[in-house]
Amino acid sequence: MVHGKRNPNLGWFLTIASSLFFGLNASTSKVLVHAGVEPNFVVGFRSASTAVLALALVLFWNPQALKVSWRELPLLIAFGVIGITLMQWTYTNAVSRLPVGISLLIEYTASVVIPVVNWLLFRKKAGKGIWLGIALSFVGVIIVSQFWHESLDPVGLAFAVGAMLCVTFYFLIAEHTQNSRDSYSTLFYTMAISAVFWFTFVHPSLANQPALNSPLNLTGNLSGVVVPLWVGLLWLGVMGSFVPMLFNYLALRHLHSTGVGLASISEVVFAFIFGSLWLGEVISGIQGIGAVLVTGGIIVAQLSTRSKKLEESK
Repeated sequence: MVHGKRNPNLGWFLTIASSLFFGLNASTSKVLVHAGVEPNFVVGFRSASTAVLALALVLFWNPQALKVSWRELPLLIAFGVIGITLMQWTYTNAVSRLPVGISLLIEYTASVVIPVVNWLLFRKKAGKGIWLGIALSFVGVIIVSQFWHESLDPVGLAFAVGAMLCVTFYFLIAEHTQNSRDSYSTLFYTMAISAVFWFTFVHPSLANQPALNSPLNLTGNLSGVVVPLWVGLLWLGVMGSFVPMLFNYLALRHLHSTGVGLASISEVVFAFIFGSLWLGEVISGIQGIGAVLVTGGIIVAQLSTRSKKLEESK
């Protein structure tokens, strides 16, 4: 688990891949909830399953990485509670009251807040290319979400803003925490803390969940395809949480939080694409233009990061 030099290209790739799986997870979670699985259980299950898989990975590769000092605990607890648990809780409540696209749009205004916080607190200046990329992507997300067609619930908006603040905290604290810890053990501790906190204070009832062998109809364009519920939960735990979270943590080893926050905007586009392909949710032509702008913004920022790296190596 020895991390080498920063590789921004790898950081961009990992973040986009993470966003792709998170975008697919939005449809997966929706199908599971419609099948009777409680949203509160979904939140706790994602944290718990990710913690178990991360622990197995650490025990296999480097058990020594599990050592943690008392000085590290407050930061890890804050990361797990605010950056993971409260982020999922505010987002879950936001999407229950607002369209998914609107919720994600507000949540990922964090991409603008992160570079400002980095500049104010850590004196890390973002280059012009990053700001141009943020602007293009943000306009694209607004077009994709088409929020002007919706009557927005003020309580839902408050939860969405809370999610934005938690996402900002998540990216900043994740980058800082991994200055002294490896990504794998960090993932284990933060997700384990999140799971313990969630099941302790929310304690979703296991008895109220459908039986693991009950049929799960994938609905939408996959209507008629039926799998056992445990297959859906397994996918949710591995590909909907563990893999994208791990990719996200690893990406922050190679890319600053500003870049990771920007690239994560692509989750909105992926969520709409999978919602269309799987659930049959319609994407208009103008939303396609928005998706192109998001992609263009990320490419502009990525090229800016590469140019800066080349200049620094001269």
